[in-house]
Amino acid sequence: MLALLVAAVVSSALWRVPAEASATRATAYADSAFRATNVHRADQGRVQLREAACLTRMAERWARHMARTGRMVHQDLEPIIRRCELSMVGENIAVGYSSGRAVVKRGWMHSEGHRANILRREYRLMGIGAARDSNGRWWASQVFGRS
Repeated sequence: MLALLVAAVVSSALWRVPAEASATRATAYADSAFRATNVHRADQGRVQLREAACLTRMAERWARHMARTGRMVHQDLEPIIRRCELSMVGENIAVGYSSGRAVVKRGWMHSEGHRANILRREYRLMGIGAARDSNGRWWASQVFGRS
């Protein structure tokens, strides 16, 4: 887990951007992580994951929560099972990676448990959320599911 906590120190003044620009960057971060996840799944002969709007909302909400509180903790997955009408869910979280591709390639794929979530054959759906904290660090939540 320590690798997921490493982050560069950057002046917070560099990261003060309008909310709209920040949301666009968060979407680009999440989209990049989504593509990178499916590349790794394809490399291992797994089916591509489809985006689920409900999972994306849950991941985005959690990434914002972690960025706001400065605490990297997993969310309770039971409400996600109910709200998104799923039979199974899993989650990867991270902080400090500069891009969506980096969080997947250098973070989650180098951690046994996170890698197992990414490559789990049963999963068919995914949502990813990303948010920056006041120091400019990225926080990410990747939620997997199966109907």
